[in-house]
Amino acid sequence: MELYVHIPFCKQKCRYCAFVSFAGQEFEKEKYVELLLKEADNRKKEFKDDIRTIFIGGGTPSLLTPEQLTHLTGGLFSRLPAEKVKEFTIEANPGTVTKQWLSAAVNSGMNRLSLGMQAYQPEILGMLGRIHKYNDVVASVKLARQFGIKNINIDLIFGIPGQTMNMWKETLKAAMELDPVHISTYGLIPEENTPLNRDLKSGVLMLPDPDLEREMYDTAISELTRHGIMQYEVSNFARPGFECLHNIGYWKQVPYVGFGISAASMEIIQCGNEGMICRRCTNPNDFSVYEKMINSNDKPDEETLVLPAESRFETLMLALRMNEGVDETEFVKLHGIQLENVYGEKLRNLESQGFLIHSGHAWKLTRRGFDIQNSILVELMDD
Repeated sequence: MELYVHIPFCKQKCRYCAFVSFAGQEFEKEKYVELLLKEADNRKKEFKDDIRTIFIGGGTPSLLTPEQLTHLTGGLFSRLPAEKVKEFTIEANPGTVTKQWLSAAVNSGMNRLSLGMQAYQPEILGMLGRIHKYNDVVASVKLARQFGIKNINIDLIFGIPGQTMNMWKETLKAAMELDPVHISTYGLIPEENTPLNRDLKSGVLMLPDPDLEREMYDTAISELTRHGIMQYEVSNFARPGFECLHNIGYWKQVPYVGFGISAASMEIIQCGNEGMICRRCTNPNDFSVYEKMINSNDKPDEETLVLPAESRFETLMLALRMNEGVDETEFVKLHGIQLENVYGEKLRNLESQGFLIHSGHAWKLTRRGFDIQNSILVELMDD
């Protein structure tokens, strides 16, 4: 099983961010930590297996004080089956990382740090609403290594308004100079109801040409590969042995529980010969509604069942994000039916067009296939 914990506090809301987060609510942090621990008490029975990975994300988890972080992690470990955790990631904003916070994080068991660098140029960072500069990233990485943290991820964004190819190459170079073992590169998505999206709609800002964005993505693949940071998923690259176990769990449909405002959970209630059925639920994204739900020991209102046909497609969709593709043996274990019996004709048709390859017991996207992944999934959707 996997555990995700959402920390919704930020010093300043990024202009592109659509995640649930709140700026300038320092007084709520203490109360929120207690609500998280109460949620852990309420939901203990959902942990039917040992927790394999923990991911504390946000928001900005590094805004928790060292005392709050220690109280939270200690409380979670004392309540939940977390003795066999292999990977414990905490996200941090480079502008908020301190010696005291890192000391608390390491003493809490964190063995993987994820830093939101996003870009190198101060003008791009400022336009995105980020509070840090590249020097803060350098300082955070140096500090993390002093505390013995080797597993460091750097997040980057491409396709940003005003970002040129030279800027993107400069960003990649600056990130690689930090010698991380993992880099995530995300194409900017102008989410609705964000300041960035409003500026794009009004014409104040313009996105780069789609061909340039594609070239940026290709450049990331070639440059990172050249430095031994290998692509293993659409947006993720790692040195061998440092792939993110938590995210791989999502793509392989490992059950997960999410604590906190807006956190999602997934439970497999049936798989095998009868087909796979999942139960999904999402916590409220309003602080007061979440608080009331936890104090009343209620369940989230937003709960859905994912029935066999949809579950089969989700397995295909998520697995095709990864370079290793969808494994035919694992598909049968989950769904009680051969992949060939459901998607065979369509898979072979896409293979003949050069978008998929059948290798061993797996179907994988080719490089051409990754370029039009969404179109391929649409073609596979109606089974």
